Amino acid sequence: MILITDGGSTKCDWVLLDNSGNLVFKTATLGLNPTVVPKEELLLRIASNEDLKNVFQSAELLDFYGAGCGTPTLRNILMEVLETLFTNAKVTVSEDMVAAVFATTTEAGIVCILGTGSNSCYFDGTDIHAPTPALGFILMDEASGNYFGKRLIRDFYYHRMPKEIASEFENRFNLEADEIKMNLYKKPNPNAYLASFAQFIFTQKEINPYFYALIKEGISNFIECRILCYEKAHEVPVHFIGSIAHFSKEIIEECFAEHNLELGNIVQRPIDGLIGYYKKRIQKS
Repeated sequence: MILITDGGSTKCDWVLLDNSGNLVFKTATLGLNPTVVPKEELLLRIASNEDLKNVFQSAELLDFYGAGCGTPTLRNILMEVLETLFTNAKVTVSEDMVAAVFATTTEAGIVCILGTGSNSCYFDGTDIHAPTPALGFILMDEASGNYFGKRLIRDFYYHRMPKEIASEFENRFNLEADEIKMNLYKKPNPNAYLASFAQFIFTQKEINPYFYALIKEGISNFIECRILCYEKAHEVPVHFIGSIAHFSKEIIEECFAEHNLELGNIVQRPIDGLIGYYKKRIQKS
């Protein structure tokens, strides 16, 4: 039994395959980013899922691909949590960029994540190259969900948001200063909390000029920082993973035309691409 996990900061998708590659179940937990979720909470979030609890002893292989797993210390925290629960499984923990590559391409290209957080790498067809570490939502994460959530809150408080949008924003969310500070500085997953506000942008029937400008600025920043940094940026396609990329496709296309970049695949949920990747791997073995 093979358990595959695409672990984001907001939620984690889990898939169990049998040894022939057939789907046994799909399930989900809250996000398991070890950068922002304490170890005890990581254990609780996994243990509270009944589907996973039923395979704690029977899973033989567990491949976890997760946000916040880019450094050895954080990978080891998650590895210890998973090995504590899945007692008979061979566990591997890799950063989410690896899953993004597996889910989008088998050929050379640049692969980007635009979800709760953001990141990119260059894939040469064999190896992944990521010279700039992802330093998270405080310092980086251009064009991510938490980036846009932060911008919305700041624009609301600085009165830079159009009045009719500000009114709707205030009706939809609890924007009390104490509530915001509690979620950002006292509770787990502050990046996912910020990203929850970004949904407001993409639930509008028609893109408002304010939202358009906000998204385009974020995408442009991401291109400058996370795509044009690669020497082969104008020679290979650029692929995207994540909901922000999925809902921003038209603006990404516009920005790419301005920079003479080639847009490749946009995959909203990497777990679907991972299932295909593992099925092919099982068939070849």
